[in-house]
Amino acid sequence: MELAIGIRRVKGVKRLGRRIGNWLTVDQAQELLNAVSQGTQRGRRDAAVIGLLLGCGLRRSEAVKLRLDQLQLRESHWVIVDMVGKGGRLRTIPLPARCKGLIDAWIHDTGVTDGKVFRRVSKNGTRQDEGVTTDVVWYAVKRYAKRIGIDHLAPHDLRRTCARLCHEAGGELEQIQFLLGHASVQTTERYIGCRQNLREAVNDRFRISPSIKLLTESSVVA
Repeated sequence: MELAIGIRRVKGVKRLGRRIGNWLTVDQAQELLNAVSQGTQRGRRDAAVIGLLLGCGLRRSEAVKLRLDQLQLRESHWVIVDMVGKGGRLRTIPLPARCKGLIDAWIHDTGVTDGKVFRRVSKNGTRQDEGVTTDVVWYAVKRYAKRIGIDHLAPHDLRRTCARLCHEAGGELEQIQFLLGHASVQTTERYIGCRQNLREAVNDRFRISPSIKLLTESSVVA
């Protein structure tokens, strides 16, 4: 018993098994967004936050740190620039028009002009200057997931959902890796919940017919 406890305390020991997260279907993701009433400032904020988690694969810590000056036009497409992710990795995140629209509705209604995008909302529904915390994002996801009858849904599950939906829509694994800011493509594969398909290998989809010349005994050079 003491030996087992000691082994668990040793750093770097590989643990058996893998924690599998939750993924939403396209319909469930749409239903989650629809569950957010945008008739209030809190509702518009929460819709924008959840839209970013689903549409851009942001971590909740990244969503709460997002600043207005990071929203920029690049190559005629709105993006989030200089997003510092896990391990200090820097990335640029494409911002879909639907996500930009949700952000615009929030900042237009609340008059946010600089600094952090997402702010706290008081009990009387008034926007505050203080930025939101990661707990605000956590409880928002939980609250709206409960409304549509989904239990055990966490903000990170929306990041996984973004990855899988991108892949199902034909997105390249490498581009999804860029989007999420993963250090390795293996991490992206785990988020998508897929493995390499050897039965229907991607490199079997194109045809190159080489001219193969068989060697005969006379052509073999000793």
